[in-house]
Amino acid sequence: MLSRRRFLQSSLLALAPTVPVFVARTALAAPTGRDQRLLVVVQLDGGNDALNTVIPHGDPTYRRLRPILAVDKKYVVRLTDEAGLHPALRPLDKLFQAGQLGILPGVGYPNPNRSHFESMGIWHTARFDKDGRGGHGWIGRALDPAAGSSYVVGSAVPRAVRGRRSTAVALNRIEDLLLADAASAKKAVGPAAGDDLLCFVRRQTVDAHKTGERLARLTRGGDAGRYPATGLAGRLKLAARMLKSDLGARVFYTTQGGYDTHALQGSTHEDLLAEFAGAVAAFFEDLKQAKLADRVSLLAFSEFGRTIRENSSAGTDHGTAGVVFLAGPGVKGGLATKMPSLTDLAGGEPKMTADFRRVYATVLGDWLGLPGRMALGGNFERLPLFRG
Repeated sequence: MLSRRRFLQSSLLALAPTVPVFVARTALAAPTGRDQRLLVVVQLDGGNDALNTVIPHGDPTYRRLRPILAVDKKYVVRLTDEAGLHPALRPLDKLFQAGQLGILPGVGYPNPNRSHFESMGIWHTARFDKDGRGGHGWIGRALDPAAGSSYVVGSAVPRAVRGRRSTAVALNRIEDLLLADAASAKKAVGPAAGDDLLCFVRRQTVDAHKTGERLARLTRGGDAGRYPATGLAGRLKLAARMLKSDLGARVFYTTQGGYDTHALQGSTHEDLLAEFAGAVAAFFEDLKQAKLADRVSLLAFSEFGRTIRENSSAGTDHGTAGVVFLAGPGVKGGLATKMPSLTDLAGGEPKMTADFRRVYATVLGDWLGLPGRMALGGNFERLPLFRG
């Protein structure tokens, strides 16, 4: 017997020429609710240099390891007497001073892999075996029980948000969500009166069209915040627009590339960090004005850090443990994990001070209120990353 849900899904597919897949899925999604928490993930692609992001300015070993790339102590944004942020991250200082920026150095996993593909697969799936890394992602698994949804601002859906029952849609512009010919589409749906299954489908399709109309109004409206003219800022601006429209998603995901800095790292890394900081600061200012900031946390990660020693090309190579950022009013700000030692090494590189699965477990459990055991393949002790 054809179930109500399967009939609905097949009927919406039949209406695909008039109802975009994303809007049809939106009609099926439950609204997030005014108090439900949301997560934005920024993937720093290529291997962000953790040592020049959170700088151990109080450790003389730092300058010995990096005679060219070391950031002068007088320019560092001081966090403590021992550690500080790269000066390009100064736009985040307002969040830090408000206690809304969590900084997690030394985040990694046992037996680190220095391949971009393999390490990113581990971070995306929280799995170490080959089959596991090719399966569903940690976010997708966490959203599966409720068949939740996530949205990717970019060209491709990363493995992290792929699930068995949850859905993930990628887009590059708000216009990708709109109906091409809304008037004709609405006319094609027909009347929605009655109680039979066809009328139920029609009512859901009408809801989809209403969503499309709401998104169309959103594209014509102004933005509360001002964003820098950078790629990441544009993507977070789009994420903010979607957050304001309450499309039923719990997670939004985007990427900033360029962090594979093997040569002439100094200015490239500075520009990347400035782009990241400016975009995140503008994003939360926008959400604050829209009275949404309290519901949103942002997680930024990279697949690994970079070598503690600079190379002969004034760059760095693939390293191990990296740095994670958490931002938002619900975050417990400050240095949340221990700075790695520059002398107590494993394989010539700093030892991790926190397993990334503990970060994920905390984000899922303490922020999103989702179980983490199935998503992460086990139970992991949570970190004190969020306010009570």
